[in-house]
Amino acid sequence: MIKLSKRDVGMNIARKTVTVAVGVLTVWSVPAAAEQLIYGFQAEQLEYRESDGIGSIVWDFDAQIGTDELKLVWRSEGERVQDSGELEALENQLRLQFPVSTFFDAVVGVQASTPDSLPNRYNAVLGVKGLAPQWFEIDADLYLSEHSSFRFEGEYEAMLTNRLVLTPNLELTVPLQDDPAYGLAAGGVTIEAGLRLSYDLIDRAVSPYIGFNYEEAFGGTADLLRASGEDNGVFSVVFGTRLMF
Repeated sequence: MIKLSKRDVGMNIARKTVTVAVGVLTVWSVPAAAEQLIYGFQAEQLEYRESDGIGSIVWDFDAQIGTDELKLVWRSEGERVQDSGELEALENQLRLQFPVSTFFDAVVGVQASTPDSLPNRYNAVLGVKGLAPQWFEIDADLYLSEHSSFRFEGEYEAMLTNRLVLTPNLELTVPLQDDPAYGLAAGGVTIEAGLRLSYDLIDRAVSPYIGFNYEEAFGGTADLLRASGEDNGVFSVVFGTRLMF
């Protein structure tokens, strides 16, 4: 009997997810031909962060194409440290989104995490994305591999005026399995919270902002950070722009 390593199992999950996604696109292409094709780009965060004299460039954007019934989305998140030029974080996803209710889409896809100086990680992605009551935008995703995790993101846009918008956001990452290379322990939650004040210059296409961001780990993840000599509880001042086309 042939035994598969945990990495092989994770890669098989990702390959199967891609196969399913391609099959769905093939089935969808015929009836969707008559539907209007929509596409767009949205950068929720495109910013410079400053913390204890260390600066970094951070981005979080989506590019999508499809119809109201099915969209293909490329999602990218990353952080580049200015002094070293190192990519401290880099994550790319290919996601299919399709409606399951009036306000929510289901998500299926694959994710690759490929930062510098760390081993690559690949996951299948299952999740939901949409608007909760009171117009909270949420994104809840389960990442499946030999290093599985769960991530929840929530955001709310408070219109102070027609152009001035206050946006609090919260992100929780919960490792479901230990990943010492990434400094993650099962159940050791990492919380990232921010508050950004933006001004819509050109409708909602270009919206420069200022604000702050705070990140802290708990449980076993915090213990791993302390053991490695890294800071925990990082406060950053941020400024950047939101883009939507």
